Amino acid sequence: MPEALDSTDSTPYDALLLLSFGGPEGPDDVVPFLENVTKGRGIPKERLKEVGQHYFLFGGVSPINDQNRALLDALRKDFADHGLDLPVYWGNRNWAPYLTDTLRDLVRDGRRRVLVLATSAYASYSGCRQYRENLADALATLESEGLELPRIDKLRHYFNHPGFVRPMIDGVLKSLAELPEDVRAGAHLAFTTHSIPDAAADSSGPVEAHGEGGAYVRQHLDVARLIAEAVREETGTDHAWQLVYQSRSGAPHIPWLEPDICDHLEELHGQDVPAVVMVPIGFVSDHMEVLYDLDTEATAKAAELGLPVARSATVGADPRFAAAVRELVLERAAIERGQDVRPCALGTLGASHDLCPVGCCPARAPRPAAAGADSPYA
Repeated sequence: MPEALDSTDSTPYDALLLLSFGGPEGPDDVVPFLENVTKGRGIPKERLKEVGQHYFLFGGVSPINDQNRALLDALRKDFADHGLDLPVYWGNRNWAPYLTDTLRDLVRDGRRRVLVLATSAYASYSGCRQYRENLADALATLESEGLELPRIDKLRHYFNHPGFVRPMIDGVLKSLAELPEDVRAGAHLAFTTHSIPDAAADSSGPVEAHGEGGAYVRQHLDVARLIAEAVREETGTDHAWQLVYQSRSGAPHIPWLEPDICDHLEELHGQDVPAVVMVPIGFVSDHMEVLYDLDTEATAKAAELGLPVARSATVGADPRFAAAVRELVLERAAIERGQDVRPCALGTLGASHDLCPVGCCPARAPRPAAAGADSPYA
């Protein structure tokens, strides 16, 4: 029989690291930030200035860093309120505070076992393995400096944890209530996530999950279904829905997941759908890709079509998400101590793996990745 979790025992872990993408915090940061993101691709600075127009529209500031600060505050408050004495650190892949600097601080503070919470809930190369590669790069740097390396583990994918799903359900209910009453019942739910190359989607997740769309698409579909079913139960209305994509950034000749949200809005308008709620289930917070691709670009497309739209909130620093992170920490700690634990998960897919297996979300060019079965840092 599964054992009850000790609400104050994070042993053997002595720190939690919030690991995120990072973003510019002023106009002068935009091009250097994009140079970090695109490092090694040989993209000219003039092209990066063009790409950075999305950021310049918002004063050169991405909201993601402030959103991470809010999440840090929420996590620290939740931990303190529940007697969990676990320090929370923050590091980014592409902007300050940089991951390597934060890991160096962790080591100097004497932290030996570190759990990582990535701000990406689903399986994919860019949403999981790339974070693990960045962790390996940072550990290699510390090793070259002669520092004693901490052991790093990564929390499992949390896409179907109730503390992640329930705030999104409430967000959809709120958005539906904000639509004009005469179009509310017929509103379509467009669940959105980041488009990725078809090949990356097909190989996402463990090897046994590979195939058309891979774990990436299946996980999003399961979350969309959970939300749509909950909305039906709570409103008595069965809203049509579809998983669609946004934020494509690749070369035109490479197939990426479709349909794009703007194309989807045009199609729905042609079908005389009276209204749409855009539901960004693929994003933890309202960062730039939500603010620009949905609130700016897709909303402008809907206005052009005369199609009423609302955009539901992401989870952000919702206290229920902070509580879910605490539960995930305690769950993983208990597993590491050898306890029999029943992971908490909704939907049909069950709880994700704790340790990314060999062949999970492979890179085009193999690179070392920490916190997995193939990690060079045990």
